[in-house]
Amino acid sequence: MKNNITLDELDFEVLSCLQQDGRMSFTVMAEKLKVSVGTVRTRVNKLIEEGTINIIGRVDPDKVGFRSYAHIAVFVRPATLKEKIAQKIAKLPEVSFLAMTSGDYDLEVDVMCRDNDHLVNFVNEISKIEGVQQTKTTIYFKVYKYAQPDLNLLQ
Repeated sequence: MKNNITLDELDFEVLSCLQQDGRMSFTVMAEKLKVSVGTVRTRVNKLIEEGTINIIGRVDPDKVGFRSYAHIAVFVRPATLKEKIAQKIAKLPEVSFLAMTSGDYDLEVDVMCRDNDHLVNFVNEISKIEGVQQTKTTIYFKVYKYAQPDLNLLQ
């Protein structure tokens, strides 16, 4: 996978089509974008190979049984363990988002759990990781928007 991938206008149009409907056929996409089916196929395959997109079925977490969403701030000491701890946390299946941050805490983790008992067990498990000094959990009572980035913001 290349690090410096350059996307052109057609790449962004293909990505927008796939964000609207990940099952959109190459034929429909080609008609919509006024290019050949072969061009669309080539572009989609290139975007997949480069790791720019993954074609997946995205579920509504609430509808499939995830009833407890939370944001967990993780304080790491010594700071040299941040990367090692992040790698461990990233492997946990409950994690939907993980980032190193500036500010009061070192890592920010979003998780989806079956229920609050599952969430408590998850927080207890990451608290046992060597170097995790403290966690602060904020439960999301209701999620109003869960979306992919709007590619039009880049124009």
